[in-house]
Amino acid sequence: MAAALLQHHARGAVAVHSAGSAPAEMINPAVVEAMAELGLDLSREAPKKLSTEAVEASDVVITMGCGDACPVFPGKRYLDWELTDPAGKGVEAVREIRDDIDRRVRELLAELVPTS
Repeated sequence: MAAALLQHHARGAVAVHSAGSAPAEMINPAVVEAMAELGLDLSREAPKKLSTEAVEASDVVITMGCGDACPVFPGKRYLDWELTDPAGKGVEAVREIRDDIDRRVRELLAELVPTS
């Protein structure tokens, strides 16, 4: 959700990559539904495994509870967003998580790409 929301709001101003330390086999259907409500289609997306190379190539790394499973490199900015895991949750609960992520994404984007 975070990657899709950031891509949506950034409109090409930042490069966004998404991956997980222990990705599920498929995206939670409730996540797909909640994002579709905002006009964001995740139906063709699939969870991806986090690579060391992806972290190394990033300026900002946002983790969501991966702990020691996430590679750490000096000089990178790391943000750990403590969020409720949407796994197994219905669309109503996922909407709340989505909206929390959306708020955080907008705040981060305002830092990364200040508007005049």
